[in-house]
Amino acid sequence: MNGNAKVRKKVLAASSKSTIERSWLARIAAYPHIIWSLLFIVVPLMFVAYFAFTDMNGGFTLENIKNLSNYGETFVLSLFFSLIATVICIIIGYPLAYFLARQSPKRQKILVLLLMLPMWISLLIRTYSLMALLDNGGIISTFLVSLGFEKLSFIGTGGAVILGMVYDYLPYMVLPIYTTISKIDNRYLEAASDLGCNSLQTIKNVVFPLSVPGIISGITMVFVPSISTFYISQKLGGGSFDLIGDTIERQFQNKMTYHTGAAISLVMMILIIISIAIMNKFSDGDGGDIIV
Repeated sequence: MNGNAKVRKKVLAASSKSTIERSWLARIAAYPHIIWSLLFIVVPLMFVAYFAFTDMNGGFTLENIKNLSNYGETFVLSLFFSLIATVICIIIGYPLAYFLARQSPKRQKILVLLLMLPMWISLLIRTYSLMALLDNGGIISTFLVSLGFEKLSFIGTGGAVILGMVYDYLPYMVLPIYTTISKIDNRYLEAASDLGCNSLQTIKNVVFPLSVPGIISGITMVFVPSISTFYISQKLGGGSFDLIGDTIERQFQNKMTYHTGAAISLVMMILIIISIAIMNKFSDGDGGDIIV
């Protein structure tokens, strides 16, 4: 018994030493990320907060915050466009992600690669490509005219801006949902089938609840860039729509309105943080409840 006790003691000591070593290695490995976050996330946010509550002379003021009432319509329009784009991405992205996850491993790699290819191209180039397709004298409009239809007038409309958001950010919705669905244990699907569920019932009662974390991640990754975008609205909106991103860019281009731009940016960051916190609250855990 004494021999067994000594062996257990040595094993516990070795395990404790290994845990301490891993802990130190983990801390050292985290230092570069911490430094990067401080320099390029925390410090810029502090500068934005500073300029939001100061005037041209560096004195404390709340005028910049009070002036935000002039941009209420801009906030509402940006929120409206981003919500519509996010909903459309869910409607298109979820079936696409499910289709990808149900393919063979070899075919999945090919299809995911095709999905990611547009992401390797600059957003500016992708937006210009849409302009070439949708412009009044673009490829689609010219083709329709050749068939005897009227010329298409799509650039400068809200639909064009939303289409640009969906086109540019759809992969960010598909990929997290695809990853979540592909990790679902097939035994759950087999159990649902044994209990008499058809394909639609299996998706509704098993696949969908387990894929909720992926949906929440996709919503976050689409909603956040959509509500703060400015280039898409400028090019596809034809200057007809003034979103939050456009307003912030314009304010920062003028030294006289620099502090107002910082105030708008601060409010935008707060709204995004609140949105992410709410979404994370709903995505706690590895998945939803399964009801078969």
